[in-house]
Amino acid sequence: MIWILLTLASAFFIGLYEVAKKHAVHNNAVWLVLLYGSFTGAILFLPFIVLSALGAIGSDFILYVPRITLYEHLLILLKTGIVLTSWVLSYFALKHLPITIASPIRSTSPIWTILGALIIYQERLTPMQWLGLVLTLGFFFLFSLAGRREGISFRSNKWVWLALLAAMFSSSSALFDKHLIRSIDKVAVQAFFTIYQVVLLFPVVLIIRKNNPNALPLKWRWTIPAVAILLIFADFLYFAALNDPSSLIAIVSTIRRGSVIVAFILGAWLFKERNLTRKAIFLAGILAGLVILLLS
Repeated sequence: MIWILLTLASAFFIGLYEVAKKHAVHNNAVWLVLLYGSFTGAILFLPFIVLSALGAIGSDFILYVPRITLYEHLLILLKTGIVLTSWVLSYFALKHLPITIASPIRSTSPIWTILGALIIYQERLTPMQWLGLVLTLGFFFLFSLAGRREGISFRSNKWVWLALLAAMFSSSSALFDKHLIRSIDKVAVQAFFTIYQVVLLFPVVLIIRKNNPNALPLKWRWTIPAVAILLIFADFLYFAALNDPSSLIAIVSTIRRGSVIVAFILGAWLFKERNLTRKAIFLAGILAGLVILLLS
């Protein structure tokens, strides 16, 4: 099915996004990395919003941004608030944890998404899909336990708890996305989402800088704008997948979290992280679960 291929492509870009994010936040203020990344996304989409409003590009253009109602703008603003909360938590967690630990922890978000999809949307999965989901999520859980071998206590480490909270907010966003994309044009959602990121983040950064001018150190890296560009590609494919009437949010969310495979391989190579053999075994289990999902 096309929506599964779109989701797989989205997962690949999310994996690259996670690696770029880890590099961008190293010894940098999380708030500024988020803000400048958001500026990058807004700058890329703003011309298409303006050109669409002026009628310079038609509705047949792939990045045409249609007019939407005030209520729809408020829904996108709500989505932006949920996503930014997840991002702030995950950025801080990723800054202080190995990427081969932080990414798998955040990948537990399908657990919450699946529960929500079954309860809210009454989605029904086949036995084969259940097997794939259980296998995938089971190995995600084992992966998270691998942190103990690196001296990371999952009970007392606050960065682990931030990663878990980020996963819960991410799953809330995924559930909201299915309703949003089925009722509002997907390009409009993505375009105004990038604008509202700046709207919400800019005042926060101003307040922090005013209260403590030295609280926001920043060393510019090319990965700061790259984070936004990679996410735009990933989200465009993700929204296209959700726009398919036959897509299941439980399956889309789980396959998308396969991005941990890309993050693991590149992160292990670039950041020279430890205990890779054990983690690689758990990754093999994740891959097996994803293959079952695809075959089903």
